[in-house]
Amino acid sequence: MGAKVGGSDEYNSDINVTPMVDIMLVLLIIFMIVTPMLQAGVTVNIPKNMNTPEEDAEITKDTSVVIAIPDNNSFYIGTDPYPLTELGEKIKTMMQDKPPAQRIVYIKSGIDVDYGTVVQAIDTIRQQDIDKVGLVADRKKGTAE
Repeated sequence: MGAKVGGSDEYNSDINVTPMVDIMLVLLIIFMIVTPMLQAGVTVNIPKNMNTPEEDAEITKDTSVVIAIPDNNSFYIGTDPYPLTELGEKIKTMMQDKPPAQRIVYIKSGIDVDYGTVVQAIDTIRQQDIDKVGLVADRKKGTAE
């Protein structure tokens, strides 16, 4: 009646890895779901061009200034909308501490945006003593990157 079945009175010092694996799988799933949601900025359907040069690595940095123009009269810096009248002051405050070599503003304009709207944004940027303006285009599908 008092017989033990399988085991001894000693402590087991082995690590039970099953709960650890379960936790790691849950974390992996959470990161797989959250990572696509971390894309910063406004989605813009930008023009595609086969002859686009290599993408500037500065575009994806957090310190870069990217103006998104998804449609006429809509201007965004990051995910924050700004009217054209306030866009210049915001750019000026963002660029005041940068050295002249790093004072560049990128514009991501949608396909259906009028050329005049993009020119107005460029004029606003130039009025803030910024000479470098980068226009962002997308490569056509099937081309080498």
